[in-house]
Amino acid sequence: MDPNHPQAHEPHDSSVAVISEASAPMLNHVDDYLRKGQESGASDIHLPVNCLPTWRRNGILEPISLHSPMLTAADTERLAMGFLDDSQKKLLHDRGDVDFAYATHFGRFRASVVRHRLGIDIVFRIINTKIRTMDELGLPQSLKMLTQYQNGLILVTGSVGCGKSTTLSALVDYVNETRHDHIITLEDPIEYVIPSKNCHVTQREVHTHTKGFSHALRGALREDPDVIMVGEMRDLETIQLAITASETGHLVLATLHTGSAARTLDRVLDVFPVDQRDQIRVMVAESLRGIISQQLVPRADGKGRVLALEVLMRTEAVAACIRDGKTFMLPGVMQTGGKMGMKLMDDSLLELYQQGLISKEECYQRCEQKAVMRQHLLQS
Repeated sequence: MDPNHPQAHEPHDSSVAVISEASAPMLNHVDDYLRKGQESGASDIHLPVNCLPTWRRNGILEPISLHSPMLTAADTERLAMGFLDDSQKKLLHDRGDVDFAYATHFGRFRASVVRHRLGIDIVFRIINTKIRTMDELGLPQSLKMLTQYQNGLILVTGSVGCGKSTTLSALVDYVNETRHDHIITLEDPIEYVIPSKNCHVTQREVHTHTKGFSHALRGALREDPDVIMVGEMRDLETIQLAITASETGHLVLATLHTGSAARTLDRVLDVFPVDQRDQIRVMVAESLRGIISQQLVPRADGKGRVLALEVLMRTEAVAACIRDGKTFMLPGVMQTGGKMGMKLMDDSLLELYQQGLISKEECYQRCEQKAVMRQHLLQS
């Protein structure tokens, strides 16, 4: 975002960004909460009606200070009106919610403002503006191979807040450094600003630069792209266009809110009408390059979270399972595909537990095959 944009303003009084536990006064502007959250390692800031100001740290939602006053409906409305521009205020009034990227001189944030029964709630996702490399994230070296394909579909999946955007930006940035291509990103909103390196990077924000993902994706195909990043495949048209683009000579990277490779493929196929699924299965079997499913698991020592990763890489056996509609067989194929870089989520969780990084309880609660995991944990 342009630093001269009305949203990219200074906090009203940076001195109130650090507050003492004794007094903990009401802060005057959302920037003050954002600065405090950023300095304290929070991932999200919640400013809800009839609640204490809250943040999420290490995956846990907790009050910023027990000594703060409760936020009233008047407080949250004042805070919202203090940072929304006129067009966003109109959207909030007409539609009841507004989502956008919010930038200050000290960081970028994903903002969501919603009107509900009690008033207005404000939620921010704090974006680490520095793009972390694949090595810094601890991603397997095998994933770098995925970025070298000239066409195909790469999916990064997981629940909200599991780091999909961070992983996706690391993959795109690796392409940016190692290839000489045109990269187009389609996001809602733009989170990581990716400067052009060896590639030319074009970033478009849904609702700001284009009407929707499907509209933007259709336009992207006419802009001579080599690599297209789709922030989220939300509907049939977007999924269909992404698959088509991956078949017609483009490398497409996208996200889905699914928890495993098998469920990801089921989700992709199930959105299509029954009479189209045979054709789509063949298309996906040919175009899929890999699926990365991830979770962020609280560390056993309480110092942050650690990444658990499931990886599916396309092989002829994987393609046959997809073509034949036998996605239930994929876990077995993945178990025998370790040399190709494949790994099941349960195996990743068990490794993290055996390394002492996560607790036995977290390992068991997050696994897929409870009975099998129970046996492994008893033997540990």
